[in-house]
Amino acid sequence: MDIVAKIGTSSLTDARGEIRHDAIAKLCGEVAGLRAAGHRVVVVTSGAIGAGLPALGLGGDKRPRDAVTLQALSAVGQSRLMGVYGDALARHDLVAGQVLLAPLDFVERRQYLQARGTLLRLLELGVVPIVNENDAIADDEIRFGDNDRIAALVAHLVGAELLVLLTDTPGVLSADPRLDPSASLIEEIVEIDKTLEGVAGGPGSVGGSGGMSSKVAAAKIAAWSGVRTVIAAADRDGVLADAVAGVAGVGTTVAPHDRKLTARKLWIAFAVGSSGTLVVDPGARAALERGGVSLLPAGVVATEGTFDADDAVEIADPDGTVFAKGLVRAPVAVVDQVAGRRSADLPDGVPRYLVHADDLVVLP
Repeated sequence: MDIVAKIGTSSLTDARGEIRHDAIAKLCGEVAGLRAAGHRVVVVTSGAIGAGLPALGLGGDKRPRDAVTLQALSAVGQSRLMGVYGDALARHDLVAGQVLLAPLDFVERRQYLQARGTLLRLLELGVVPIVNENDAIADDEIRFGDNDRIAALVAHLVGAELLVLLTDTPGVLSADPRLDPSASLIEEIVEIDKTLEGVAGGPGSVGGSGGMSSKVAAAKIAAWSGVRTVIAAADRDGVLADAVAGVAGVGTTVAPHDRKLTARKLWIAFAVGSSGTLVVDPGARAALERGGVSLLPAGVVATEGTFDADDAVEIADPDGTVFAKGLVRAPVAVVDQVAGRRSADLPDGVPRYLVHADDLVVLP
């Protein structure tokens, strides 16, 4: 079985940002156990920014907030972080290999194939890939905590059967335990809906940026990749082995869907924020939901928000129900000018397709 295990900043560093060698040693010991059992493991790790804080004397109350300094900190911290992983895995006669990914590695076909080829070859060579987003140049990770989403996309990339998201809580709880002492573990999720996303809440710690909401979003991506997800506590003994074995109570298990989306459509659907909305008529909605067709200007009745060409937009019916998402090929000013027009009546230079079928996802 191929497994992707992701661990976050809050599980890897202390309050001042110092790397917790014991936490990485525990994780690497469990990875070694899975390897001995015949499994292949990719580790997706956060913690580069946190690891850079003490090196530059910026831990604790001195932690900076601006993106440029955080990116500089990640450049310092990444090598320190990899050094700890390398030493911990070497104690089990395993070799670590650093892989830094950026969002375009999942969107551009050539880069996607290159990233997949590198990761698969590392696994074939017996290496444990240690993946992180390229924080030094990708500010989306710093602002939005996309390492959880990247872990889900990596699971799709390597064709993994299991994604384990390790955190500082037992899993997804029925309520915020800081507000409701009776909150209990949700052991199994069949479908992630808005109610569950509301329960997941926001970021859970100062050092981390994702929180449970980011993990639930990642589990949704994995589900639409056909990958089972377990959200569990990083400090639980034997957590990775229990997740593989499907032990009851190991954490929150999110079931995979039968229908699978391509990597590009996964990114469009779940990992790219929407800049606006295209409102379409009922006929256009019916056509898009049948699949395999593009959105033409004739089907658009209104726009909402401000967007440029190639931005992600939601697609809604006149009642406001969002049923699809895609990458729009014209800015909002142009779309407003051509909305409702037939293709034969479009001015020169205006795209015939506002959202091409290859860039459009009908949402569950």
